[in-house]
Amino acid sequence: MQKPECRFCRSNGLLSDGALAENASFFLLASIDPETPHGVMIITHRHIETPFELNSEEWLALPNMLESAKAHLSKWRPDGYTIGWNVGRAGGQSVAHAHLHVFARIALPGVFNLSIRSMLKKTAGAELDLLPSRRC
Repeated sequence: MQKPECRFCRSNGLLSDGALAENASFFLLASIDPETPHGVMIITHRHIETPFELNSEEWLALPNMLESAKAHLSKWRPDGYTIGWNVGRAGGQSVAHAHLHVFARIALPGVFNLSIRSMLKKTAGAELDLLPSRRC
């Protein structure tokens, strides 16, 4: 299934850049954001909105695309990677088509690079204040 207005559905012609690699389930795009040239996205061919909708064939095809992402990012000579899905608007997803972000990370001398967890901790307090009592 494709959505005519989705910019990640390749069949509708809204995507101007070409795939760096692809397999039966995914294609790989370089980041066009000038602030994150060291990133790529692994995007589903099938229009689904979240990784919770991936089928078993897609899960099996994902490691191959992660290897392609790593190969593409090797030119940055990364010391590490940050890999993540943004799911739903509150989770940071701006395009409602499942895509996995992969970023090369470079160790900075004397600086502890922020993890996903540490970045989220900056907003967690405000989010917790808005939630009804859900403590386990």
